[in-house]
Amino acid sequence: MDRISKFIVRYRNKILLVAVLLLIPSVIGYFNTGINYDILSYLPKEAESMKGQEVLDKDFNLASVGMMVTNDLSDKEVVSLKDKIEKIDGVKQVFWRDDVLDITFPKEMIPETLQKQLYSKDSTLMIVTFEEDTASPKTMDAIAKIKEVSNKDCYLGGMSAIAEDTKDLANSETVKYALIAVLLSLVVLYLGLESSVAPLIFMLGMAFPIIYNFGTNIFLGKISYITQALAMILQLAVTMDYSIFLLHRYQEEKKKAENTTNDMAMVKAIQATFTSITSSSVTTIAGFLALCFMQLRLGGDIGIVMAKGVVLGVICTIFVLPSLLMIFDRQIEKYTHRTLIHELKKVPGFVVRHAKFLLLIGICIFIPMGFAQANVKQYYDLTSTLPSDLSSMKGTEELKDKFNMNTTHFILVSDTLPTKDIQELSGKIENIEGIENVLAYENFVGGGVPGTFEPEAIKDIFENGGYKLLIANSDYHAATDEENKQLDKIHEVLSQYDKKALITGEGMLSKDLITTTNEDFKVVNVLSILAIFVIILITFKSIALPFILVLAIELAITINMGIPYLTHTTLPFIAGIVIGTIQLGACVDYAILMTTRFREELSLNKSKKEAIRVAIQKTSPSIITSGCSFFAACIGVSLISRMDLISSLCELLARGAIISVISIIFILPSMLLLGHKLIEKTTKKWPITKEDQYE
Repeated sequence: MDRISKFIVRYRNKILLVAVLLLIPSVIGYFNTGINYDILSYLPKEAESMKGQEVLDKDFNLASVGMMVTNDLSDKEVVSLKDKIEKIDGVKQVFWRDDVLDITFPKEMIPETLQKQLYSKDSTLMIVTFEEDTASPKTMDAIAKIKEVSNKDCYLGGMSAIAEDTKDLANSETVKYALIAVLLSLVVLYLGLESSVAPLIFMLGMAFPIIYNFGTNIFLGKISYITQALAMILQLAVTMDYSIFLLHRYQEEKKKAENTTNDMAMVKAIQATFTSITSSSVTTIAGFLALCFMQLRLGGDIGIVMAKGVVLGVICTIFVLPSLLMIFDRQIEKYTHRTLIHELKKVPGFVVRHAKFLLLIGICIFIPMGFAQANVKQYYDLTSTLPSDLSSMKGTEELKDKFNMNTTHFILVSDTLPTKDIQELSGKIENIEGIENVLAYENFVGGGVPGTFEPEAIKDIFENGGYKLLIANSDYHAATDEENKQLDKIHEVLSQYDKKALITGEGMLSKDLITTTNEDFKVVNVLSILAIFVIILITFKSIALPFILVLAIELAITINMGIPYLTHTTLPFIAGIVIGTIQLGACVDYAILMTTRFREELSLNKSKKEAIRVAIQKTSPSIITSGCSFFAACIGVSLISRMDLISSLCELLARGAIISVISIIFILPSMLLLGHKLIEKTTKKWPITKEDQYE
């Protein structure tokens, strides 16, 4: 590392120039990376709902469907609007009553099932099908144009409309997230650093890995809007420590007599920083990569982007930040102020004196909070938490109030089933509690009427690729117990006629989401803990320390995830998985820092009590500054975001940062102190103090 450090310092200006030039392709990559606004599309391909979606897409060309409610329009006006919508690029077809019977005939001549589907007093319903999938740019552009040509009292509902509104909302808020995260992080850095210029230099330095990270996402094709919204905040929060460590080490090295020049001081600082941040970053990266083992591919999306962000953060801290610090060295030293975050003076003594009591408190809190965490309610229907003033939410409400449609089930059965069976099957499904109506080709054609006498356009909608399509409208919301039981009953009915039948639509997609994420939670938790356990074991060559450090961190996670139960808060389904791995990966840095300093003080032949006291005192400024910076980056976003998913995740991350700091400063030292004999016996080359030699 000595040669590399000297190379970095010697050619720092050229390295900075290259770094600046690399921003250009990164910015281009950023603007050419697609964003996915449909979370349900991340379900595993083998899920029943996803198989059904594939059939709808390839065989029926029903990649996505929207429901258009029009109010107080005459039939002629509806036909005129329908024609305008059908001409929009991206719209495949608009289905309405005139596809069955011309508007010159009274609507009473339409089959009763179809009447209920299309009319409700002065309102009528059109079914809009799109050429591409739910969240494709073409579909969302088409939806935006539909809104333009529609009257004020017309509303488009369905998953595509919700995805388009989610896109608009996310795009309008993401910049705000970045600004408030940066501003609040700057405030914390000003409180924790003596230099008034250093926080600005840090933010400038952080811009490089963040832009690189977003630019290199182009190799993934597209990322989720959740990843897009959280990546910058998390990268800022997780990797800011590295910049702080390099500055502190550089300032420390400049004071040493043997370092006669700033260049020499920076060389030593880079070497020390590299050793320190690589060990801590590996644990953070491991935590993020654990998300890649989720069946729900959203986990891999977040995991890869964030792991990549940490790697780029380390690289830029080692290669780019030294140049910035040396360019602005005079300003950093010249403009200083008093800090508010200092070494803790009284707390270390308190922890040493009351170690047993603090550990007992930790155990007493852990048990009930573990119960609370296990019983926190979760929601899987992300659309229900979007702002009610969005047009798609108004459309969804119109569908519910006027047509008793909360969700729509798309049922696919073999086209070998005769008309009689389809009608019988439809009747049984319609009799299931919560089903408002079932629409099938056979329902309004009639068993005695040859299909050739009916418009082929209608038949194409309901029969294709070896399947017949039935559309069942449910009174229940997606992802509720009532709807999931309803789907089970539909499966029971279908098994009597076609054991290979498929159900898809928002309800079934949400049901598969629940099943998938329940399994994911167990797998990811075990893998993330195991990965970090192994890394700590290798780092310290110890059997006891991995248990101690992981337990201290898990205490913080359990408290954080248990609080929503006490406040009667319902969390988004991915909260437990994402927060657990991120908090574990970030908090372990604090634990390693504390433990490393404890070992260092023991090696100076200090008693274990004195060593832990000094370790708390010396590491507390770094831990508190880092934790508060993490808190600041997330809390502002949680307060301003109108998307409950983003707001909830950021609130949990912010609170988790503070709880982690408290756990590492109060509980971990108590565990290290009381478990010192066990650590000595199970750790290779652990310093043995004089007091232990005579015990």
